Amino acid sequence: MVIQTEDRGLAVGLRGQLGELCYSSGLLHSLQRVRSWLQKDLRILAYHRIMPLPDPATYEFDLELISAPPDRFREQMLLLKQRYNPMRLSDVAAALNDGKSLPADTVVVTFDDGYDDNYRIAFPILRELGVPATFFVSTGHIDSGRPYAYDWLVHMILVTAAQQLVLPELGLDMALPPDRQGRRALATEVLCRMKELGALEQAAMIQRLEQEWRIPSDTAPPDCRPMSWEQIREMHAAGFEIGSHGVHHWMLSKLPQAALEGEVLDSKAALERELGTMPLLMSYPVGSMRAFDERVIDITRDAGFQLACSYMSGTNPQPASNRYALNRLAIERNMGKGWFASMLTMPHLMSYPTPTYQSGSGEERTCSH
Repeated sequence: MVIQTEDRGLAVGLRGQLGELCYSSGLLHSLQRVRSWLQKDLRILAYHRIMPLPDPATYEFDLELISAPPDRFREQMLLLKQRYNPMRLSDVAAALNDGKSLPADTVVVTFDDGYDDNYRIAFPILRELGVPATFFVSTGHIDSGRPYAYDWLVHMILVTAAQQLVLPELGLDMALPPDRQGRRALATEVLCRMKELGALEQAAMIQRLEQEWRIPSDTAPPDCRPMSWEQIREMHAAGFEIGSHGVHHWMLSKLPQAALEGEVLDSKAALERELGTMPLLMSYPVGSMRAFDERVIDITRDAGFQLACSYMSGTNPQPASNRYALNRLAIERNMGKGWFASMLTMPHLMSYPTPTYQSGSGEERTCSH
């Protein structure tokens, strides 16, 4: 159960403090106008979950997947509508295909994974404000209703009654911390380290823990539920784009060739089965430099996808040149209005860096999902 906690979007770390200072100075709008004349880069925002901020002491899933609470998300989308030019990703693809320049201050809103709060919370806000967005979904989870494996792994580490964490795949054999905070830190470390394994090895490791700890993922609890196809069809009918995030949310570059082709082609087939013919758009699961490579790009392009997003941090000065590895700007739950506005105006200074793979502290994200 999610219990909302008080959160005022206060600045976190030096980047957040600088963002709030820039915003409160009143200069951002002028800086934005100057930047729009000088630089025509494409900015793509990356969200995961929109939900009330839960109490970390009682919430049993991955906090790092929460991008914003509902009121702050609405505030962000209102800012986009008032000061920027929100576009559909397929319209960006069409412009690139025609050799046309994108309008100044183009911003694209995207979501990864396919959690049901995208439908329940984000979709009504976007529809009300008239802001377009693309939702990248892992089609196998939409089919099955099962929770996303990485989030389920965090859940298991947080709630298991086991005293020991034994992961020979990672060379780990250690006592589980007794406190929730310690277990969250350990789960983050496990997530980062396991992503050096092959994708099928990762899946087997998570399944083994489910069996050993008797925490089956047969049905997703309410706090970790994917959308249904019925919900997705409603969003698509309302004009929102649905793209592929693979079938099983596996790291595509970590798959053998046949499994890689299946993830791309089967997700495409599922989308066309449920939604009909439409522009094909891809977001690579995890999306860091470890999660896709030239082999993944070639298969994605050959399957007919028009664009593909990574989780590499940054803007896209010439999006036609990296249309199958587009950079994005990650939005996180501790990002207040000033930080968000400053990031849009000064993305290279104010955005999160590309995630690293060592345990960190403070404001830096340490592992992408």
